[in-house]
Amino acid sequence: MNKAQLVEAIADKLGGRQNAADAVDAVLDAVVRAVVSGDRVSVTGFGSFEKVDRPARYARNPQTGERVRVKKTSVPRFRAGQGFKDLVSGSKKLPKNDVAVKKAPKGSLSGGTSTRTTVKKAAAKKATTAKKAAAKKTTATAKKATAKKTTAKKAAPAKKAAATATAKKAAAKKATTAKKAAPAKKATATAKKATVKKTAPAKKATAKKAPAKKATARKTTAKKTTARKR
Repeated sequence: MNKAQLVEAIADKLGGRQNAADAVDAVLDAVVRAVVSGDRVSVTGFGSFEKVDRPARYARNPQTGERVRVKKTSVPRFRAGQGFKDLVSGSKKLPKNDVAVKKAPKGSLSGGTSTRTTVKKAAAKKATTAKKAAAKKTTATAKKATAKKTTAKKAAPAKKAAATATAKKAAAKKATTAKKAAPAKKATATAKKATVKKTAPAKKATAKKAPAKKATARKTTAKKTTARKR
């Protein structure tokens, strides 16, 4: 079926061939414009039209078999709806006195307000979620930084107190050792003085004994002289 045959098929329902032709042109024009602008046109039960980007690739010429590089392009894609698929596969029968595909909601044929609003809402939701996630991350980092600062502040006085305590202990140890050493030094000094005093009288006594020897020597010499005279 071509376009002319399509117009003839719907002419009786639209009140004439001209009205049918205008309706077909209007529908196709709306679908093409929406897809070119990047919108997705979805008709419930029939299918959806959308724009798909294809990256650059290599292909082969079917006639010569030569490998040819194909540039990046965008192509339209049509995906049949579930109702359309069921009718084609035969799982559902075509209605005799009713439309095969039910009427779509307003704005779905042109991909206008309804589709655009849904896209905008989805983008707004994504943006809000991203903002919330960023805010949570910033708050978490700020809390971590404040916690580190507080721990550092608490640790600094503790370190100072520990240092002062160690210094006090060292000073106390030095004082106790000095006190213990002072009496010992005094005792040794007194002992030395006592030994010096004891040795001094002994030396004096020996010095006094020496004249006695001299006296005995004089007596012996006197005796010898008297004996000689006799």
